Amino acid sequence: MADAKVLPFDDDRSRSGAGRRRGTQPGGGRQAPSAGGGAPVSALPGTRPHADPEPGAQAPQEPPEGSGRGDWDRRIASGLAFLRRRVTGDYEVDEFGYDQELTDQVLMSLLRPLADTYFRVEVKGVENIPSEGGALIVSNHSGTLPLDGLMLQVAVHDHHPAGRHLRLLAADLVFMLPVVNELARKAGHTLACAEDAERLLERGEVVGVMPEGFKGLGKPFGDRYKLQRFGRGGFVSTALRAGVPIVPCSVVGAEEIYPMIGNSKTLARILGLPYFPVTPTFPWLGPLGAVPLPTKWTIQFGEPIPTDGFPPEAAEDPMLMFNLTDQVREQIQHTLYKLLVQRRSVFF
Repeated sequence: MADAKVLPFDDDRSRSGAGRRRGTQPGGGRQAPSAGGGAPVSALPGTRPHADPEPGAQAPQEPPEGSGRGDWDRRIASGLAFLRRRVTGDYEVDEFGYDQELTDQVLMSLLRPLADTYFRVEVKGVENIPSEGGALIVSNHSGTLPLDGLMLQVAVHDHHPAGRHLRLLAADLVFMLPVVNELARKAGHTLACAEDAERLLERGEVVGVMPEGFKGLGKPFGDRYKLQRFGRGGFVSTALRAGVPIVPCSVVGAEEIYPMIGNSKTLARILGLPYFPVTPTFPWLGPLGAVPLPTKWTIQFGEPIPTDGFPPEAAEDPMLMFNLTDQVREQIQHTLYKLLVQRRSVFF
C-alpha cells in the first residue's frame, strides 16, 4: 500500500502542482521514450494523443498557481488552523485585549463589504500616515451610530502601504454595553483617556480620536458637516507628550446614513443614553429603520502636523494647546467643505 499523504493544517504553500506524477506531461499523455529506448506507447482508446500544436494555434495553458483545488485546500487548512487556535487558546492578545488575528481574519472580513460595496468608501491621502512609529489621527464624528470609526479602521488597515492598524479611543458607554464591550476590546479599541492613548502612542501605534464625541455623533441633521467643539485639547497634549504627528482626517458621507430629525430626551434618559435618535425611518419601521442609507463616502487624511519640535514643557502650555487644537479643527472643517463641493451626489 502506498504511503498516505498527510495534509498539515498550517501549510500555506500552494499544492496545485503537487499531484503531477513523474513521467507525465501537462497534456495528460505519457512521455515518449528517449531515443534508443523501447517502442513508443500508444494513447489509450477514446483519448487524443498528445501532439505539437499546429502553427498559429494557441497552446493550452496551465492553470495559474494557487488557483483551483490547491487554493481551496489552502483556505480550508488555514480556516481549520484558525479554529484550532481559537479552541485551544493558542493566540495572543495585548494588555488592552487587542486580538490582531481575530481582527484581521474575522472582523475586517465582516466590515470590508460594508466599506467597499455598501458605502463605496473612497480613501485619499492615506500616505500621510507614517509607515512606522506612533501617530494620532483626529477626525470629525457623525452619523448617529459610530459607523464612521469602523470605516476609518478599515480604510487604514486596507489602504495604507504598510498595512497599519488603527487603535480607536472610544467613549466609556461602549465598554458598558454587553457584547459590544468585548468586540471593541478585541478590535483594538480602548477607553478615551490620556493615559491609555499615551501608552499606545509610545509603543508606536496609530491611534484615532474623534474629539467631538457625542456632540458630533448625535447632532441634528440641520447641523451636518458643522464641527462641534473639540473639547479642551487633551488630544494635543497627549500628542505633545508622545512627540508624534497629528494627522487631521475628514469623513464625508456619514452624516446622511441616519438623518436625525429629532431627539427623544425622555427615552434617552430612561435608557441611559446621551440621545435617542428619531429619523425618517426609525423608530417607525422598527428594526428595518436601523438599516443605514447607502451613501457614498470619502475619507481624506490631511498633511500631518509635527509635534516633536516642541520642548517637553509644551504639553502644559494652555495657549499652545488651544492654537494647535484650533489649527487641527480648521483644517478638518476646510477639507469637509472642499469635499462637499467636489461631491456630485449623496449617493453616487
